[in-house]
Amino acid sequence: MAKDTVFHKKTTINARGRLIDLTQPRAMGIINLTPDSFYADSRKTDTDAVLEQAGKMLADGATFLDMGAYSSRPGANDISVQEETDRLLPAVEAVVSRYPEAVISIDTFRAPVAEASVRAGAHIINDVSGGQLDETMFATVARLQVPYILMHMKGTPQNMVQLAQYQDVFHEVLDYFTEKYHQLRLLGVHDVIIDPGFGFAKKAEHSYALLNRLQDFQLLGLPVLAGVSRKRMIYGLLNTNAGEALNGTTILNTIALGKSASILRVHDVKEAVEAVKLWQAVSG
Repeated sequence: MAKDTVFHKKTTINARGRLIDLTQPRAMGIINLTPDSFYADSRKTDTDAVLEQAGKMLADGATFLDMGAYSSRPGANDISVQEETDRLLPAVEAVVSRYPEAVISIDTFRAPVAEASVRAGAHIINDVSGGQLDETMFATVARLQVPYILMHMKGTPQNMVQLAQYQDVFHEVLDYFTEKYHQLRLLGVHDVIIDPGFGFAKKAEHSYALLNRLQDFQLLGLPVLAGVSRKRMIYGLLNTNAGEALNGTTILNTIALGKSASILRVHDVKEAVEAVKLWQAVSG
């Protein structure tokens, strides 16, 4: 890695005028506006259900709400930009109106969806493709001046399973982040959070290797998001299912906290916030 790619650690992000301190780990609650996300209990397909879930997550201590309308599970159906937007914008507008204190992240890899969502009141863009599926995403985020979650994935949700091949998964993902962050900095994107993309174009052994070295991503000086919630890397190993993966999720979240994760992206906010509090009590 070149010398100019090593930075002082960034501990705050500016979410459209709201300065958020990430020296204390934060929980990001997942709200899926899809009929086919891998964890059925996370699917909220009408506005009342979205508002109820948003209110519960905020009450449970979520700093961020991550709203997405395109399922990125392996083999998920592709939908049009229009369908994704039609699912997403009414929900974003409703949450902004009901919970103006909420900091909303938008889970999309499409620049038009990202821009429309920010115009509707969202604060952060969470891109599972790291700009690879829409070449205008980086420039759009730079123009909007919102924080950007840069995730690692190869291929698309439809074919990523076939691309889970690595010689050295940690260094390949680190090099990916180094290159992408350099591009974002040149465009003037000020706040970047990195997400190793557990389960995205990765077998369980790849995901566990990345989790084991999560603290080494601190070399980039960027906040790290850990998104292991109820994933196959947990329930596949334990021979259960996503509905029974809360205990495993809490264990891996606690390990991630010990390896310097700044944000836990979760379906179960209360349990994640409790893990943060207990981990802080131990670590001081």
